[in-house]
Amino acid sequence: MTGTPQDALLEGLVAGREEAFAAAYDEYGGRLFAAACGMLGSREEAEDAVQDVFVGLVQARESLRRVRNLKAYLFASIRYAAVRRARRRKTVELVADRAARLAVGGGPDPDVGCRLERALRRLPPEQRETVALHIDGGLTFAEIAECLGVGLNTAASRYRYAMEKLREALKEPDRGPV
Repeated sequence: MTGTPQDALLEGLVAGREEAFAAAYDEYGGRLFAAACGMLGSREEAEDAVQDVFVGLVQARESLRRVRNLKAYLFASIRYAAVRRARRRKTVELVADRAARLAVGGGPDPDVGCRLERALRRLPPEQRETVALHIDGGLTFAEIAECLGVGLNTAASRYRYAMEKLREALKEPDRGPV
């Protein structure tokens, strides 16, 4: 390994050191949770997905030797955990908490949070996922591309198209629930 803090963290995870798992959780847990909320629409499901990721780290720690980018690996893991959970419940919703946060965040229109939530629900899943990884997870487009196994331009385009659709949806009169 090259000696960066991420390399040391990965070495600790592979070795099974408890403090390495705690450090990984401290560094990434919140953003993984936020991304999972954005993908699943449920705080409880998101908490379970994050737990799935960290249990998976413990169980498969030897395979971490092959990981080059821990952040991308963790966000790919949360994506797979979210997909598994969404398939189990046969629906994909976006989190109402995000819409509430955005509405409280200062728009003059108190209805903008609800309208945004409905607009997010209308996005294709790959665009919704990219938005969650970028906004909630704080991933760069390069990291999103690595996480999703797509090209950098594809990741950036999905985000751009999603933002265009959201802007348009917020300009239009409200069409009610999806």
